[in-house]
Order: sequence, then C-alpha cells, then structure tokens
Amino acid sequence: MSETFENRVREVIARIRPALQMDGGDIEIVEIQEPNLKVRLVGACHGCPGAVYTLYQGVYGELKRTIPEFGELVAV
Repeated sequence: MSETFENRVREVIARIRPALQMDGGDIEIVEIQEPNLKVRLVGACHGCPGAVYTLYQGVYGELKRTIPEFGELVAV
C-alpha cells in the first residue's frame, strides 16, 4: 500500500514543525495540490528575516529529499 502525496507531505511537515515551534513559530498547510504545497509561517516565523531561508533551505529541501516528485513550495 503506497501512501498518498498528501500523507507524505503532512508527515514531512510534522517532522519539521517541532524545530519551528522551538523558536516560537509554526507552519500551517494552506493547500496541498499535487505536486505543490502552499504554506503559511506563523508566530515568530511570520516576518522573520530568516523565513525565506527556513522555507526554501529547510522545508523545501526536506520535502524534495523525501518526496522526489515534489514540485513547488509557495508561501502565502
């Protein structure tokens, strides 16, 4: 039984979430539309100068490593 794209995305986000929460932030899934994902950074992450780095080096990098067919990560 293979996992759905949505389940795999949710698992990756669940693994990343504690690191963001340790710094007073969090990440919300806004929309999953295979192969893309829309997210919102909240809390201390919202507006943080390091947010772009967090999203594209951290979150996107982990999604792409775990889900090779992952497409685009969009912050809203």
